[in-house]
Amino acid sequence: MTEGANAAPMPFANDEDGFTSAADNPAARLQLSEAMRMAEAIVFASAEPVTEKQLAERLPDGVGVAAVMAELRQVYETRGVNLVKAGDGWAFRTAGDLAFLMSRETVQQKKLSRPALEVLAIIAYHQPVTRAEIEEVRGVETSKGTLDTLMETGWVRMRGRRRSPGRPVTYGTTDTFLDHFGLEELRDLPGMEELKGAGLLSARMPSNFSMPQPPADPDLLTDEEDPLTDIDLEELGLLTPRVEDD
Repeated sequence: MTEGANAAPMPFANDEDGFTSAADNPAARLQLSEAMRMAEAIVFASAEPVTEKQLAERLPDGVGVAAVMAELRQVYETRGVNLVKAGDGWAFRTAGDLAFLMSRETVQQKKLSRPALEVLAIIAYHQPVTRAEIEEVRGVETSKGTLDTLMETGWVRMRGRRRSPGRPVTYGTTDTFLDHFGLEELRDLPGMEELKGAGLLSARMPSNFSMPQPPADPDLLTDEEDPLTDIDLEELGLLTPRVEDD
């Protein structure tokens, strides 16, 4: 008998069948339930959304994290709190239809100015985008303070540098942005018809008008971007300059 032959298989590991075979296997079902309990505890105890990579590092070897989280999300679908996904992170959030119960307990945050909302919308739909490109879409100059405000909220980040003269910084949204607005991914942003229905777009749009399509993977740099280096971060004031010894 080869080494490890007595080890119990984990039918809900990453394979073509996912965890479906666990339903017919009591031992496998028990393993799935225990993995769900562990994942539930990890996400519940975290103040920030937990990524699938972080879960994989803490759950038993061989566990299919995506399958476990899909099952756990289904368990919480009808409860007062729901398990939601924002980007690659998982978090517990109050069920949407019960949000009114929390209104008196929520700390009222300062509302963003109209220019900040406009810049945020442009970044969300057009990312990766530079400050000059934002100004081209808006038709007016964008102050550095507006971008600083959006980055302080954690909704916008510097992605990289555009491969063009001056190597301007490119901006994009974060998983915190997705979490705040209840989006699983950027492709869930409202489309043209939804924006028209909400009164945010004129019903009489030019016939050639089209909505930009956000990237499927916002973390993936485009062919026109270079990653930010330590020198870039120092220049942008995001990293303390290193002191060279004499």
